[in-house]
Amino acid sequence: MHQKSTLEVRVKSIIKETATIKRFTLQALNGLKLPPFSGGSHISTHLPKASGTLERSYSVFNLSEPGSIEIAVRLAEPSTGGSEYWHHHVSEGDVLKVSYPKNHFPLSFQAKHHVFYAAGIGITPFLSMMAELSEKNQSFELHYAAKSKEQCAFFDFLNQTYPGLCHFYFSEGENRQRLSAKLLMDHRIGTHVYFCGPDKMIQEFSSAAIRYGYPAFNFHFERFASPVKKDALPFGITLKQSGKHLEVPAERSLLDVLREIGIDVSYSCRVGGCGTCEVKVAEGEIDHYDSFLTDEQRCSNRTMLSCVSRGKGNVLLDL
Repeated sequence: MHQKSTLEVRVKSIIKETATIKRFTLQALNGLKLPPFSGGSHISTHLPKASGTLERSYSVFNLSEPGSIEIAVRLAEPSTGGSEYWHHHVSEGDVLKVSYPKNHFPLSFQAKHHVFYAAGIGITPFLSMMAELSEKNQSFELHYAAKSKEQCAFFDFLNQTYPGLCHFYFSEGENRQRLSAKLLMDHRIGTHVYFCGPDKMIQEFSSAAIRYGYPAFNFHFERFASPVKKDALPFGITLKQSGKHLEVPAERSLLDVLREIGIDVSYSCRVGGCGTCEVKVAEGEIDHYDSFLTDEQRCSNRTMLSCVSRGKGNVLLDL
C-alpha cells in the first residue's frame, strides 16, 4: 500500500506458536482501539532498518482482546528480511508503523458453504474469516496441512473453538496423511473454496477446481509470497514521458525500481493479487506472474503488475 497514512502500534505480546512461527499482538497507543477489519484482511508493516524502511504484508486476526490486531510470522529460510526482523529484532513494548487494514481476499457471501484449504502459515487469513462466519452463523469447514501437530500453528485453538469443523493433515509421523485436491469433488453445489499456502499448492488446487467444474467466481486464493520466477533475467524499461532509461535487475521488482526514482506507483499486496500497482505498457512483451489480470489483458501486452511481472528485453512504459 502506498504510505499515505500509517498507524503507530505497540507490540503488546509475543507468543511462540511453533518452533518457527510467532504471534504478535499489536495495540494502539494511548489506550485507543485499532480499526476494525473484515475476514481476510491484511496490513503492511513498516520495519526500520539501516538500509531503509522494509515493508511486508501480513494477514490480520484477533484471538485475544477487542480493538487489537494480531499477525503471525513464520521465520523463512532464507529470510528476505521481514521474518528475520520480526523474529530477532522485535520485542514486547516496541512501537512500529503499520498501514490501515486492507482486504483483497474477502469472503463471498453468495456462498451457501465455505471451505478453507490452508498449508503452513497459510492458515492466517482463515482465522479472521472463520471468526466472521461463526459470528454470522454461516456454514464453513477447514482443511489444514502441516508437517506435524507440533508444527501446526493454532492447532489447540482451532479444535477448541470450532469442534468438528477442522480437519488436519500431517505429512510426518505415524499417521501420515496428505491434503489432496480430490477433496474438492466432495462439496455440494453452492460451495465456495479458498486456498492459501505455497504457490505450488495454490496452482494444484486452482487447476483441480477448474477441472472439477467450479465456476471461476467460486474459488478464491491468496499467496503469502510472490510467485516463484525461475531464471529471472534483468530487463530494461524506458519511461515514455521523460525518455529516461532504467535497468531492472534480476533480483529486484519493477515496482521497487520505479519507486526508488520517485515514480509514485501505489501498491498493496506485493504478490500480484490485487492490481493496485498496475502500470500501462506502450511497447514490449511481458512475462506475467500475477493472478489478477484476465487472459485477454495479459495477451494484449498493454498492462502489467509492477510488483511481480517482468519484461522480455526492453519495455516502453506509459509513464
